[in-house]
Order: sequence, then C-alpha cells, then structure tokens
Amino acid sequence: MTRFLIVPQWQGSPSARAMNLIDGADAIAGDLPRSACERIPVPLEAGDELGTGVHRYSALRQVRLALDAAFAPLTERALTIGGDCSVAVAGVGRSAADHGRVAVVWADAHPDLHSPETSTSHAFGGMALRAVLGDGAPELTLPSGTVRPSDVILVGARALDDAEVDYIAAHGIRIIDSEALRDPAALATAVAELGVDAVHVHVDVDVLDPAEMPGVKASEPFGAALADLIAAIKELRAATPLAGASLAGFAPASAASAPDDMGTLLRLIGALA
Repeated sequence: MTRFLIVPQWQGSPSARAMNLIDGADAIAGDLPRSACERIPVPLEAGDELGTGVHRYSALRQVRLALDAAFAPLTERALTIGGDCSVAVAGVGRSAADHGRVAVVWADAHPDLHSPETSTSHAFGGMALRAVLGDGAPELTLPSGTVRPSDVILVGARALDDAEVDYIAAHGIRIIDSEALRDPAALATAVAELGVDAVHVHVDVDVLDPAEMPGVKASEPFGAALADLIAAIKELRAATPLAGASLAGFAPASAASAPDDMGTLLRLIGALA
C-alpha cells in the first residue's frame, strides 16, 4: 500500500505561476483515494528569507517540519505530491533512513543543484537536489552523507546553469537524456551498477516533452516521452527496491484546465505507486 502525502507548497518556486502549483496538487489529490491521502498544511504567507539566501525560507521550514512529522509514524511506502520540487527532500531522507544506501533518480528538466550562493533566483526548488546532498540552508537540507553525489542519476535534464554543470562534472553525476531513455533498461542498468540497497525516484513533470505535459511553470523543449519514462520506471522497480517517490511541478494554467493533464499524471502515479 502507498500513502500519498499531498503538499501544495508553492514557496519554493521562482515562477510567476507558482501559486498554480496549489491547483495542481489539489487536482491530483481529487483523483486519488481519499483514505490513502494526507494533506500537509502549507502556510498562506510567502515567508521570510531570514538571512539564509533562500527566498520564503520561514514558510519552507514550516512545511518541512510538518512533512517530517507526517513521515514519522508511517510504516508504508509514501509518494509525496507537490507543489514545487523541494517537497521531495524530506522523502529522500525517509527513504535513506529506512533502506540504507539509496540511489536518487531525479527526473527533471532542471537538475536543481544550486546552493544559496550560486542561485540567482534564490528559490529553494532550484536547490532541492543539492539539499538532498547535504548542502544548503539549515533545517532544509539532509545531513551530509545521507546520499552520495555519485548515487544520483539525473533523467531528462536539459536546462542547466553553469554552476550546475560544474557541480555535475566535479561529482561524477550521470545524466540519462531523453534519447537514451528510449532504451527501457538504461535507467535500471545505471542504478544496478551503483550497488545501492534501494532507490528513491523523484519526477518533476517538466521532464516530459511539452507536447505531452503542457501544465508546467516553464516548458523546456525536447523532453522525455511519457511512454519511455514509465517503461524506464517499471524496469527500474523490477531490478531495485523502490524506497519512496515524489511527484512535483504540476502547475495548470487554471483549476478548470487541470483535468486535461490528469491522464498523464495518473499514469505516472501508477508507475511510482
């Protein structure tokens, strides 16, 4: 059984459409079994930076504390549904605590590897994976060593800033691009070669090609095909235990347009859950 943690957090996004992430999370929750869902409270206010270099830090910290509290009593696997990508950090921490050495598969058009020092937007969504690796603002990051950089695999990343390119090169992080993903075994093989105990999969829906997923904050061309991503996740799950998962980035143009993407989203959720 999978527990769905619904986190309509928008404060980690730099987009002018950030608050549409609330509509996206609510729309997804509406199509899931109510008894399997738990909604994590998200403050209405934007929050303050408090000298951390992370915009809206105080609100993000409040959500993180609520997420940690929600994870604490769970015995089943959880799928965290955002909201922006930073809702994934707590879930990765839970996966590592329960399963030991975990790989993190980060399927996203953006690698989210900025730190407060390198980010120009200072939005925490763009720092989420770096926080998983133990580098970032206090109380938002995982302890250093929770996940090794060499145990991260980026899928479909194609909008990289110079600082992220440098970090990827320095830490030997592998990228499986959309073309390579056409081989359904490519991702499973890459994770198996790491020798980890389990894997946590994070999907930002902007990893998909805009033709298949228009409901995102900012589309990036040449994304992954939905069928390829689902086939890759299924092959991965057959080869390596799935510790946990997260899905983020659904920002429909309006609440009324959210159902247009629901078929795609439910297929992704089915693959992850």
